[in-house]
Amino acid sequence: MSLSDPLGDMLTRIRNAQRARHNSCVAPASNLRVNVLEALQREGYIRGYKREDVRKGISQLHIELKYAEGEPVIREIQRVSRPGRRVYSKIKELPRVCAGLGVSILSTPRGVLSDVEARAANVGGEVLCRVF
Repeated sequence: MSLSDPLGDMLTRIRNAQRARHNSCVAPASNLRVNVLEALQREGYIRGYKREDVRKGISQLHIELKYAEGEPVIREIQRVSRPGRRVYSKIKELPRVCAGLGVSILSTPRGVLSDVEARAANVGGEVLCRVF
């Protein structure tokens, strides 16, 4: 089965698993997905992830979700830049998510960074998703 938006598929799997109160979820692996998960882990939205080989050339990501006092840490996760409409932002024009309580994840020339890290590095890029 081919997907037109693999990153959007992973974000939907995370969203659905947290609504169902699962401890973890599984998604097919890719380098972009791993980089986004690293950014989410650095910002404290997930406990961690593990890459596991299913068979030769095929691997999966096991994503451990995080809860605080029984409530999901991720209240809202949405894809911003889609295959049909790419969204780019200069660092000076990057809006704050929920008045700074959430983060945007960007694909920059320095790698996949959260908006806080991108502001510190003074680089803009493609806005992949918003997390609150």
